[in-house]
Amino acid sequence: MVPSRLRRTAAFALFTLALSACSSQPGPTAGGGDTAAPGSVSSPLVGKRWNLLLVGTSDRLSMPQKPYFEVASDGSVSGSDGCNRFTGTVSFGDSQRIDFSELTATRMACANPQGAQQVREMLDNAYRYLIDHDRLVFFGPNSLVLGGFRDAS
Repeated sequence: MVPSRLRRTAAFALFTLALSACSSQPGPTAGGGDTAAPGSVSSPLVGKRWNLLLVGTSDRLSMPQKPYFEVASDGSVSGSDGCNRFTGTVSFGDSQRIDFSELTATRMACANPQGAQQVREMLDNAYRYLIDHDRLVFFGPNSLVLGGFRDAS
């Protein structure tokens, strides 16, 4: 069973890296662009609920609640790291650039505080994103996979 899981994980990681290497179209821009009204953001991430799939390429977290986030058209982001609620802002740039900032979270007692911290760190370190059908993958500045989410809308 372990070799099969390892093969699936490796295949997913290779697939996402291959897709990111082939991605050459500019990504959505924030405010002032042709498709975004002033003070709003335009991105395929906006208006959807994104539920956590993986941290890294294979870690499935056991959390009291399903980690998720949502991006509003004004660039605000809110969600849960599986334990605490968080809010902040997000901006988008060329080549699928993404930057979460000003993330603040509640400080509730949690059964898995390390997992909640991993989710927040993934968002803090996200540099680029890739959407493949209903899946969203975040990459760090070094192009390594940080984790993935699934569209739950």
